[in-house]
Amino acid sequence: MAEVRLHQVNKIYQGRTPTPRPWWQLWKSSSAPSEVHIVKNADLKIRDGEFVVLVGPSGCGKSTTLRMIAGLEEATSGEIVIGDRVVNQVSPKERDIAMVFQSYALYPHMTVYENMAFGLRLRRLSNEDIDKSVRQASDLLGLSQLLQRRPKELSGGQRQRVAMGRAIVRKPQVYLMDEPLSNLDAKLRVQMRAELQKMHRRLGVTTVYVTHDQVEAMTLGDRIVIMKDGIIQQADSPLHLYERPSNLYVAGFIGTPSMNFIPVQLHAGDDGLELVASGFRVPLPADRRTEVEKFVGKNLVLGLRPQDLTDAASPLSMQVTVDVIEPLGSENFLYCTVGKEQVAARVDGRCPVRAGDTVNLGFKGEQFHLFDAESENAISHSRIVEGA
Repeated sequence: MAEVRLHQVNKIYQGRTPTPRPWWQLWKSSSAPSEVHIVKNADLKIRDGEFVVLVGPSGCGKSTTLRMIAGLEEATSGEIVIGDRVVNQVSPKERDIAMVFQSYALYPHMTVYENMAFGLRLRRLSNEDIDKSVRQASDLLGLSQLLQRRPKELSGGQRQRVAMGRAIVRKPQVYLMDEPLSNLDAKLRVQMRAELQKMHRRLGVTTVYVTHDQVEAMTLGDRIVIMKDGIIQQADSPLHLYERPSNLYVAGFIGTPSMNFIPVQLHAGDDGLELVASGFRVPLPADRRTEVEKFVGKNLVLGLRPQDLTDAASPLSMQVTVDVIEPLGSENFLYCTVGKEQVAARVDGRCPVRAGDTVNLGFKGEQFHLFDAESENAISHSRIVEGA
């Protein structure tokens, strides 16, 4: 096992950008050199034995970051450390890592046993050691009865377990996984998430996992790294990301449905500070005033999660018009209009609300976030997480 550290790591691709030209010069070159900055000044420390998930939308740089750790992409600048050595100039096969790809990458003409043993044969281990490692990994992953089958005879979930088994038998310092569950159906993804959790608990090997699925990230990661446009936005535990998002992007990315964002202004009145928006005005609780009083008169964004905005009586409330109701049995999601804004709320499934109704939705004084509208950074969090 090993610690992984990234220090000011950048990845820049060199390309060419088309340039406009008149029709009589069409025969001339029409492009100029350009740069695409994929990963920007990435600083990250992954502790020994930790399961870290890189998550973000397509094109955010998460897979490129993983491939730079693996050595499949060369870092343009910065330092990548695995264990106690800088590996920027070390070949992938000598970094002591094992990678699991989205496409499984199994050899179709080999059996499950041969696929799992292939990497060990390249390292010239004895047949006895190879057999022992393969059978231990197959027992761990429930593949013992499938060792003589070929990939075409396996289901998607079984193929993914073989790909993981091939990585496990190598006993590397670090596992790298690039969206390994994205080709599976919803039910299999849930099963494989459980398998991955059990596997990591048993092996305790440092793991870096890439996904675009926030549910996958929240259920698997000891820590989650959220990326956007090549920049690490926040790296924290799932609970802290949910309750203490560092900016608007993180707050909107984590949670389903996503957090409601309502433009507000902070006003100083006779009775203290209050949040004023199009359609409602609420007093700011006394215990939330100190952290935000310097923003009086400025544009802010009020963040409320749908589950914190309910039909229960509360001193802080807003009057909304219900546009759409999504019944889910034990609960309903209401999609409503307040002033010029759209908000979502989660209420009890037995709540007698119909589309077109005007209702009061309340929230507690400790259950909202405030963000600076200009910088988009958080200035006030909803809760204090014990042990933070």
